[in-house]
Amino acid sequence: MRLSRDAGKTYPQKYERNLTEALPSFPAAVRIFGKDGTCAAIFLDFDSSVAGVDWVQADVRAVQSWLHSVGGRWIEDFSPNGGRHVYIPLAQRVTFSEARDLVEALGTRYRTLDKTPHQNLLHGCMRTPGSPHKRGGHQELAMSLSMAYDVARRPNTAKTWAAMTKDLASEIKAVRALRQEESFTPDTLEAPVIDQPVGRMSRSMQVLAQTGLYDTNRYSSDSDARQAVIVSAAAAGLQLVDVERRMLQGTWPGLASFYARYAAKHRLPALRRDWHNGVQYLSKNKASGDRTNNVRRSPTSQPTTQPPALQGTNPISNPDAEHRFIRTWRNALRIREVNYHKSRTGMARRMVLRSLGEAAHMTGSRFVEFGVRSIAVATGLDHTTVAMHLRKLRAEKDPLVTLVEEGRGTKGDLYMLTVPEELKSAAEDASWQKGKVHALRPVFRELGLPAAFVYEALEHSPAMPTSEVVRVTGLSRSAVNEALEVLAAWNLITRGAARAWFTVAATSLKQLAEHFGVLEAVASQIQRYRNDRIIWREWLAKNINTVVELLSPDDDYPWDTFEGPPDEWSLSDMAFIRTG
Repeated sequence: MRLSRDAGKTYPQKYERNLTEALPSFPAAVRIFGKDGTCAAIFLDFDSSVAGVDWVQADVRAVQSWLHSVGGRWIEDFSPNGGRHVYIPLAQRVTFSEARDLVEALGTRYRTLDKTPHQNLLHGCMRTPGSPHKRGGHQELAMSLSMAYDVARRPNTAKTWAAMTKDLASEIKAVRALRQEESFTPDTLEAPVIDQPVGRMSRSMQVLAQTGLYDTNRYSSDSDARQAVIVSAAAAGLQLVDVERRMLQGTWPGLASFYARYAAKHRLPALRRDWHNGVQYLSKNKASGDRTNNVRRSPTSQPTTQPPALQGTNPISNPDAEHRFIRTWRNALRIREVNYHKSRTGMARRMVLRSLGEAAHMTGSRFVEFGVRSIAVATGLDHTTVAMHLRKLRAEKDPLVTLVEEGRGTKGDLYMLTVPEELKSAAEDASWQKGKVHALRPVFRELGLPAAFVYEALEHSPAMPTSEVVRVTGLSRSAVNEALEVLAAWNLITRGAARAWFTVAATSLKQLAEHFGVLEAVASQIQRYRNDRIIWREWLAKNINTVVELLSPDDDYPWDTFEGPPDEWSLSDMAFIRTG
């Protein structure tokens, strides 16, 4: 089930929990589709906001008469606002495409039927009996519990399903035809194509594998669509075991739904056959399909790790000393963090400082010249928000970062990590923190900033009770409790002896980020900043002979004077974007 923390307005994926025997304390909805891209019941949602309660009741009675005529059985409930749900349990699970076709066909008959829950494989869900309602009260059964239990225990057979689809054959044919006429342009497909490194498929194929939605003008059937995903995966350098894992773990439920037409024991063999065919196809077309992968080749110069005055005259000759300074600066950051509010603004500012610390460690220098777009990708913030935080941070009394040189042209502002005098003794005396300093790792774009700080505290410690986590993170107890609940639900942490929390090493942050689809958000942000960089360079090329000093920070242009984002997924792969 998914819980709603905003009184039933949204049901975020990060609040997904296992079903419990006890009633949830928040509005809760259950997922319609499983990891295999199939469903065990049809969920019909009749919305009273469309045409009023009377029309809902008329549509419900009509659909129940239709179910009775085809030998179907159902469970009904109602909500305090007059909406009603009709559930049609199935003895044999049906695929995402089959369920969507049937519900969309029924939608042509019944005005108040909301088709959207069955149109979203990843996030389609519905409140069930027992769930608290945003207007007060609960979702309640419209029949006796014993009758509902009997329907659930003896669901509709495959014969009944066949009768339902046969009776709706003309409507199903019509909705499929309408789908072919519609242009398929989800947001992720509108963006320009990004060259993908090995192990990364094209974004359109990832969307197809995750959602099961495809352009029917391009692929005539589920079989064609699934083969396209397989070929794309093989071309990206993935192995068969990688595809199997994504299907079995629910990362690619869309692809899994394409194989649901086979019996369970035949699905993986069918996948292996498709994989063999895909590899053969690629080998035959290797000559025409080869292209140089320049994703990891930066067209720019190597990172600048020193201020201009030091370049060529006084190079940093002791990188170890720099790393020791950076670790001391991290101690100062831990001490100073208590001054930041527990608000989202304060947490964002803490994350910006972490990104600077991570950048400094990677370049082996306290001088950092990453542009705000690079930091925006690292922190999950917008680049204008990053610029605002940097201005506030450097304007503080005894700041942790100092602006050494303002950026011009393609050159970003140059910052220096600074240990304030008032913190110097305490920072030097404190033990260095083990492990790496991280900016916002992709998975925490979905799980939230509090979860990122809590996870960071636990991975740097053998185990911590909740009270210690509150002290170390500086967050409120309620924020920590919610973050611990979220992390535990996704098996990132667990509770051991003495009720102390510790991280679960076997759970991959990267795989979970892929499961959430967060990498697509990162890719979209990177692409947007690449476009900014192209436009900015074109402007410079046209105006370089007429502008004496390229754009001061006060000039009114849609960019900051910082160069664009990294070409890769994390700060560890970044190069400074500088053509100087």
